[in-house]
Amino acid sequence: MASGNGSDVRVLSRSLVKASDESIQPHVLPVSNLDLLPQTIQVSLFCIYPNPPPTANFRDVVAAFTAGLPSLLNYYFPLTGRIVTDPVSGIPEIHCYNQGAELVVGDAADVALSSLDYATVATSIRKVMFPYAADVALSVQVVSFACGGFTVSWCTNHVVVDGCALSALVSAWAELARSGTWTLPPASWPRHDRSVFRPHAAPSHCASLDAAFTPLDGERQVNVLTTDESFVGRLYYIDASDIARLRDAASRDGDGEQATRVQAVSAYLWKALAAVVGDRDARCRMGWWVDGRRRLTSQPELRNYVGNVVTFTAAEASVEEINRKPLPEVASMVRDAIAAPAPASSYDERFQEIVDWVEEHKGDKKRYIETVSIGLGSPAVNVTAFSSFAVDTDFGFGHAAMALPTSSFSARLCSAFVQIVARPGCDGSWIASAFVWPRLAAALEAGMVFKPVTTEYLGLRPASAVNLADMITSKI
Repeated sequence: MASGNGSDVRVLSRSLVKASDESIQPHVLPVSNLDLLPQTIQVSLFCIYPNPPPTANFRDVVAAFTAGLPSLLNYYFPLTGRIVTDPVSGIPEIHCYNQGAELVVGDAADVALSSLDYATVATSIRKVMFPYAADVALSVQVVSFACGGFTVSWCTNHVVVDGCALSALVSAWAELARSGTWTLPPASWPRHDRSVFRPHAAPSHCASLDAAFTPLDGERQVNVLTTDESFVGRLYYIDASDIARLRDAASRDGDGEQATRVQAVSAYLWKALAAVVGDRDARCRMGWWVDGRRRLTSQPELRNYVGNVVTFTAAEASVEEINRKPLPEVASMVRDAIAAPAPASSYDERFQEIVDWVEEHKGDKKRYIETVSIGLGSPAVNVTAFSSFAVDTDFGFGHAAMALPTSSFSARLCSAFVQIVARPGCDGSWIASAFVWPRLAAALEAGMVFKPVTTEYLGLRPASAVNLADMITSKI
């Protein structure tokens, strides 16, 4: 639907919004070595708001962003800058000269949010978002719909933020907009200094890291037709009651070992994968992207850090073992894999080794990816859990019905990927964006835990249910 894709969404305005604090000095922000593993991949957090309060309309939504974004950018000044690649080193850096973040206002006058097909990201979210330049650090896109609802897309780049930092940006906006003063309390101020992750003077790392990362080039990937024909994209939701039931089933009786929600759902996914693999392969794998903010004891002040603090850990087991073991034992395997980033003894050691490894490979001018993600070898499902940090999406117009991270990453990978996010409003349910084999998708849907996202679940209403006067006042 977005402009340029044969859509019914049109751009009403596109402007640059600058930080209002003129005392902030222009500067160049170097990225850390941890930012150089994802590098420049466009990412976003897409939020759906079924309808504003009865006393508000889309004009009020746009007015809030117009009035408040300059204040937000005072705290997130690098997002007013541009991502520039050094021509000599090939390393990106952020030129923070207050060039301005984008504010794009769009209109889907003939489209109701309920008319979108939420079975996949491609048939819903990607149809609403507008393209933005590769060097833009932040593009905020606000689109109105015929039903009276609207969407907000927070579009940026992975070299600037990871999932936790992007979620914190949206939460900061909600807190700032509701404050009435357009200010954030000091406890919510973001930290942009990337120098906390420095390589050793003589970089050092374990030999296994050389095998953990693979150059992202065509020779090491399957062809595009294999990828396209092997996988399906799905949007699921998991009821809070199902998560609680899985957690109870995955916890051991008597010894007090309580599985977390991520561990329980991961164990369920691992057993589903093993059942689908059957006798086609002897082994299968699970992988997890782990946020280091709560795990790095050497860096205790990372809660508000803006940048990438993520590492990957994986575990492989025999299909027979995963099929045979009860859910609590598989959950224990998940717990051990996430708790101990083997072969490192701690996450402090693991992150320092990655920083040193990247330092040694900067001169390669190559893009690297976790080897497990390539998808060669035994079948692998990789999980990233945004559910471990809450996102506040209420900036005065109620919580979003869905806040889903998306990415423009398009490498020819053959590992499955499941991204879990908490539904806004703290009702306990999750939404899962899945890129999986058709056999695994069928198994998940048959199990009735992963249910396809529907308009009813999101609370969306058709345009016919909206008073005509409401529709008229929702236009700019």
